[in-house]
Amino acid sequence: MSAVSESIVREYFELHGFLVRQQRKFIPRTEREDAEIDFLVFNPQAKSLEHPLPAVLGSDDLRGVARAVVVVKGWHSETFSSALLSHQPEIFRFVDPKIFQRAARTFGAEGSLTKILVVPSLPQTEEARRQSLELLKSKGVDAVVSFRAMLSDLIEGVEVNRNYQKSDLLQILRILKNYDFFKERQMEFFKTKRSKAILKDAPGKAPDA
Repeated sequence: MSAVSESIVREYFELHGFLVRQQRKFIPRTEREDAEIDFLVFNPQAKSLEHPLPAVLGSDDLRGVARAVVVVKGWHSETFSSALLSHQPEIFRFVDPKIFQRAARTFGAEGSLTKILVVPSLPQTEEARRQSLELLKSKGVDAVVSFRAMLSDLIEGVEVNRNYQKSDLLQILRILKNYDFFKERQMEFFKTKRSKAILKDAPGKAPDA
């Protein structure tokens, strides 16, 4: 896991009020060690949700996560399809009882412990996405969070008039936002269906392909 991916995950959980502890600071010598848990996160203001946690977590769902072990797979050029998951058994090594229980003891008190996997992306088609999520669930993974969702929240949460000198990641996002590098993306996000229809029917506008 690269330091950049690590920073994104840490800042994301801290943004949503979690206390974050990194499981290790050293660079492991073996792949087996590298496949263990990356972060332990604790939400001091967790609340009970009226529904079970979904397989893919959004920002609102994090309120229902009290304690979690987090494993980061920053393979940013990969899609976590069922085929990839089937051929990468090391992804699920962190749910091994010995590894999981060792992490669980860190929290001390008994209670539920959510197993979260951070992934670059899931398949786009509904069926392929369902297959991937079902495979993850069958292996013991409770939920996933995508890097896209994390970065989207961080970009939205950064304020251009603040100096994030203690976080290189947030400082870079703040500078990019200050120079309008995210402006078009945000405008597109907040467009209503009605405004899109007006643009589509405006003179000189070609219909969408």
